[in-house]
Amino acid sequence: MRHIVPIFKREFLGYFRSPVAYVFLIAFLFISVSLAFSRYGGFFRAGVAGMDSYFTFFPWLFMFLVPAVGMRLWSEEKRSGTVELLFTLPITTLEAVLGKFLAGWAFLTIAVLLSFPMALTVGYLGDPDWGVILTTYLGAVLMAGGYLGVCALASALTKNQVISFVISLAACAALLFLGFSSFTDTLEGLLPMALADALSNFSFITHFDAFTKGIIDPKDVIFFLSLMGFTLFLNVVVLER
Repeated sequence: MRHIVPIFKREFLGYFRSPVAYVFLIAFLFISVSLAFSRYGGFFRAGVAGMDSYFTFFPWLFMFLVPAVGMRLWSEEKRSGTVELLFTLPITTLEAVLGKFLAGWAFLTIAVLLSFPMALTVGYLGDPDWGVILTTYLGAVLMAGGYLGVCALASALTKNQVISFVISLAACAALLFLGFSSFTDTLEGLLPMALADALSNFSFITHFDAFTKGIIDPKDVIFFLSLMGFTLFLNVVVLER
């Protein structure tokens, strides 16, 4: 596992060698803050010192923005032919997958944490529950990792970044909408009720909601970590084949 760190550094620093990374960070912060202060977010109408209206849109933002980060992880390597060069080095497929994934996850974590000055502003203007805010940040980082695992797997399936983005978007949307009752009701009409209920537990929203209430439920943490582990395992299998 000693080769994970060099791969991590290569990938992580690679994000900041391109202006696209800075555009992504600015766009993420601008859109998330704009939604919070819009009439849909109702930041001022809430009348309480909290970040609920800000984090409400994170599952939806991640559905579009994380595929934009993850689509290049492997598809760009395949398109440029550097994937063959990468695997001629004395590293294992697992090390390469973990290094690239951790770099992307670290980049997304920075994007999430850059909004912390907004939390400090809320704390200056009122008396928020810092336990809830910090727990929600933890949930957002874990959810970003879950999204990225799915997107990394999609990127390994093709050398076209556009196709990778579309596959990632479709997969993330499916895992998001599973948490809505209307979608679950549709599944119950097509599948046995027990199976439909089981599928609804794979929704990002279902497991992120507890964090927004200040609750760190082990089953929610295990869900995100298990999703990351499973998608990375499939990522290794796809690349080795």
